[in-house]
Amino acid sequence: MHQHDQGLSLDLPTLLNRRRVLGLLGIAGAATLAGCSGAATETAASPANATSDSPTGPGQAQTTTADGEIPEETAGPFPGDGSNGVNVLTESGIVRSDLTRSFGTGSATATGVPLKIALTVLDVAGSGTGQPLAGAAVYLWHCDQQGRYSLYSQGVEQENYLRGVQVADAAGKVTFTSIYPAAYDGRWPHIHFEVYATLEKATTASDKLRTSQLALPKDASAAVYATSGYEQSVRNLANTSLDSDMVFSDGYSLQLGTVTGAVASGLTVTLSVPV
Repeated sequence: MHQHDQGLSLDLPTLLNRRRVLGLLGIAGAATLAGCSGAATETAASPANATSDSPTGPGQAQTTTADGEIPEETAGPFPGDGSNGVNVLTESGIVRSDLTRSFGTGSATATGVPLKIALTVLDVAGSGTGQPLAGAAVYLWHCDQQGRYSLYSQGVEQENYLRGVQVADAAGKVTFTSIYPAAYDGRWPHIHFEVYATLEKATTASDKLRTSQLALPKDASAAVYATSGYEQSVRNLANTSLDSDMVFSDGYSLQLGTVTGAVASGLTVTLSVPV
């Protein structure tokens, strides 16, 4: 079992962020004001809804930051941004669109079903209208086909694949070429990312606008995991759900990506990222 994004000692401090505190306050408010309920449900999913892939889970309210911004989430134990050990953001070569190969002293190439990741960064906090945030920089990372994170996991400590930074174009878009990540024990399939106002801020790992996660849909994940190399992901996907995942359980309508394409020829996942 891989020790990824697991353990309350690693993730709980960040998971108890503002949106979850608000959820707790909502629960307290419901106890005081009869008939009022705005708290997000955080209990484990029952067998009846364990495979749910709807935008919001049964009985759940999507909680976000102000004005519909994408939720703030934990970066997990393996961000590689200097907050927990190594800082890959300051290394030459981190600004790239193809994440499949390691750069610098690394030499490995990540294998798996090809996946293009296309994000559109929107300015909600600044403009209030959701205009494209041109010039913003996105640092994105995720695990490999075996559920390992480069720079941290056993066997790939010297590699830095599946990590990279891109700058948003005039339409607020960034695109990465990667592979479909595994479902490792205890987590729903996901992709991590951080949004910075500029490339300079990203490559100095300063003043993040948002840290969040993209959830991958169930149907696409199941199709990918039926292929060779993803065998352990079949079991792990069956043992969790979006509604019970430690990150997405309080709502994920703004984080659930849309996947198009075919496993044989490659897939594309898209997501709007309002910050």
